[in-house]
Amino acid sequence: MPQAHIPKTSGQRLATWALGLLGWKAILEPPPGPKFVAVGYPHTSNWDFLYAILWKFATGLPMNWVGKKELFPPVLAPVMKALGGIPVDRGNKGGDFVKQVAQLIRRRDSIVLVVAAEGTRSRAPHWRSGFYYMALEAQVPIGLGYIDYSRRELGIGAYFLPSGDIHADFERIRAFYAGKVGKKPEKASPIRLKEEAQELEAKD
Repeated sequence: MPQAHIPKTSGQRLATWALGLLGWKAILEPPPGPKFVAVGYPHTSNWDFLYAILWKFATGLPMNWVGKKELFPPVLAPVMKALGGIPVDRGNKGGDFVKQVAQLIRRRDSIVLVVAAEGTRSRAPHWRSGFYYMALEAQVPIGLGYIDYSRRELGIGAYFLPSGDIHADFERIRAFYAGKVGKKPEKASPIRLKEEAQELEAKD
C-alpha cells in the first residue's frame, strides 16, 4: 500500500492542506538513499504540473532537472537554477548526454533528478530510455513517480535499482503503473521501449 506523506513544517502542512482542498493526497515512500533518478507517469495534462508543484512543497523533497546550457542565459540562469535546473553542455566533447548526467549525479552528495520519460503530454509510441541509463551508469535507484486521477493521489510509490536487463526492468515498471490513470488517458504513452514499438509497427 502507498504511504501517505506526513507533513512536518508549516509550509509542508499548508501545501498538504491545499492538495487536500483540491481532493488530492500526497504519497512518498521513504527514499532508499540521498540520490535517485525520478520518473513520473502518466503526464497528460497541464494540471499535472500544478499538483506536482504542490506535492514538492508538501513533501519538502528537493528536485532537480537538467537542460542544455542554452536554456540558462545570464539573465534567466539564477531563476532557472532556483527552480532546480542544472545546465549541461550537450556539445561537450568526450561523452554523450546520458554519461554527462551520470557523472553529475556521481559528483553530488545528494540529488533527486526528475526526468520526463514520455517527453510530451501527447501520446508517444514509446518511452525515452535516457532516465534508465542515467541511473544505471550512476548506480543509483529509479524512483517511480505517478499521478493517479482515479484515486486522486500522486507521489513516489516505489524504487528499484536498475539491473542492466532493461526489458525485465520495464516489465517491473509496467506492473507498477498498471491501473494508474491520467487526466486524459487517451494521451498516455504506452510503457515500452523504442525497439518494442518498432517491432509492433513492423508486424502491422
